[in-house]
Formats: sequence, structure tokens, C-alpha cells
Amino acid sequence: MSAIALALVLAAALLHAGWNFLLKRSGGGPGVVSAASLATVIIFAPVALVTVLLTGYRPHPVDLALMAGSGALHTAYFLLLDRAYRSGGDLSVVYPLARATGPLITIVAAVALLGERPGPAALGGAILIGASALLLAGNPFAWTRASGGSAAAFALATGCSIAGYTVWDKQAVATWLVPPLVYDWGCNAFRIAVLVPWTRARAPGAITAAWRERRKTTLAIAVMSPASYILVLTAMVFTPVSLVAPAREISILFAALMGAHWLREGDVGRRLLAAAGMALGIAGLALG
Repeated sequence: MSAIALALVLAAALLHAGWNFLLKRSGGGPGVVSAASLATVIIFAPVALVTVLLTGYRPHPVDLALMAGSGALHTAYFLLLDRAYRSGGDLSVVYPLARATGPLITIVAAVALLGERPGPAALGGAILIGASALLLAGNPFAWTRASGGSAAAFALATGCSIAGYTVWDKQAVATWLVPPLVYDWGCNAFRIAVLVPWTRARAPGAITAAWRERRKTTLAIAVMSPASYILVLTAMVFTPVSLVAPAREISILFAALMGAHWLREGDVGRRLLAAAGMALGIAGLALG
């Protein structure tokens, strides 16, 4: 991986862990997710327009189909992640479980669908990530108690959605050459077309309440979330997805530290040890 790609991925990782911290601390909910998505489309619209004008980009029907598909996958991702946090899952457990699952599935998909071939270091890293995820989650037989099982299940489902949109979006920006910023804006536009009506039907008034009561958090998420992924999309334009996907999960360390120190989540030693193991596994994936 080039130095430029690594810098983009590390910056994205810090932003990603940051907005997850804000979502967890705020209490989340469909209202916050929907309000942030709406704000994203409004805030980034001028930047997307300037990008279109400067690049001369003209969307093709397949580009719109790719945006719609990605928007659906990202909608599932946001709702599953939010549900995992609201099911009682700690940031330093839910986040690493979700983020560690995604790269593993992504590598399998990259090998099967894109013809990429990770080496022995990558395979060793995958095993280390899996072992670290079990260490992080604690006793898997205890997940069925109270809300722990639900949080873990939603976190793992979130990881599956991460793998889905990562492989999908790699094709959009690397094969079909859709500008990353424009592509992300289009995906967000398709997402709110589904998410906002769904939220209004399931939780009337939630979007207005989120904007009124948690405006600063909503705006921060609206900026940090797309900015993080635009950096990742840019890296994927010239870097194999089997390298970018695992490398960006260095955010696991950032999230574990935020959860342990700012949210005062317990069992700090075990969680940081597991997060470090995941980071080493991710390094193996990147090197492989």
C-alpha cells in the first residue's frame, strides 16, 4: 500500500471511530441517523456540484444503479449499527466486532469475485482477527443473556453489510470511475429516499426531535461519516480492496480507546488487548 493510500485510510479511520463514539454517546435512534443523513446531502451538495463541474462527469444509468444499490446497503449498515448500540452493546465491543467481520468477508469476496490473491500473512491476520474478536466479546455462551446476545448479533450483521458495500463500491469508483465524492453524495441521496419515510412511519417526530435536541451531534456525524468514507473511496480508486478494507479497521483501536476512557466502559485490559490483536491481524492482512 502506498504512503498516500495509507494516510487516507488512517485519517478515515480516526473520523470513523469519532462519529461512532458520538452516535453511541448520544443514544442514537432512527431519528439521529435520518437527520444526519439529510444534513449530509444538504451540506455536501455544493461540493458535489463543484466536483461535477470541474471533472465534467455525466452519470450513466449504471452509475445510478450502483448508487441505489450502495444506498440500500448503507441504509442496512446504519440501522444495524445503531440497533447494536441501542441493544446495550458497548462501543468497545460492538465497534470492533462489526469492523473485524467486514474485512474477513471482504477478502473472501475479493478472492472469489475480483480475482485478488492475499498471501500467507493475510491469512494469518484473518485468523488473528477472529481470535481477537472472540477475546473481545468475552464468553460467547454468555451472549444469550440479557441484551448481550442481541448486540453481538447486530454487530456481526453490521459487519456483513460492511463487506457488501465495500466490494460493491470498489467496482463503482475503480471500474466505472465514478468520482468518489459524487458517488458518496448520490448514495446518501438514495439512502434518505428510503430511510426518511421509514423513520417517519416507525417513529413519527423522531427526526425533528433529533434535530432540536441533538443538533451538534447530528451535524458532526453528518460531516464526519461521509468525509471518512470519501477518503476510503479515494484510496480504493488506486489500491486493491483486499488491502484498503482491512487497513481502515485500525479505527478499532481508536474506538476501543474512546470507549474505555471517555465512556468509562469496563474490562479495559481485555478489550485493549483484543483490539491490539485485531490491529496486528489487520497489519497481516495489509501486508498479505
